[in-house]
Amino acid sequence: MRSGNEPVTARSPLRLRFWLSLWGLIWAGAGAAVFSLAGRAGWAAACEVVALLAAADLVVVRRHMRQGPHYQPGPDIPPYEPPRRG
Repeated sequence: MRSGNEPVTARSPLRLRFWLSLWGLIWAGAGAAVFSLAGRAGWAAACEVVALLAAADLVVVRRHMRQGPHYQPGPDIPPYEPPRRG
């Protein structure tokens, strides 16, 4: 819903989220490998879970990025008051 106080130059944080997820995937994968080699199965499993979550987030972010921009009213559309609950 448009309330009129949105910034004109707002940017989507998808690229930042993509790079942070990729960074987490790399570190979690490396951690899983190191802990696995060190014989720490519990920590390796925890790192694998984090890596799976980061990979799932990467898939979601890429899907949203490929969808492209969604309709947003332009600056020529005047803001309107949100509906009053009553």
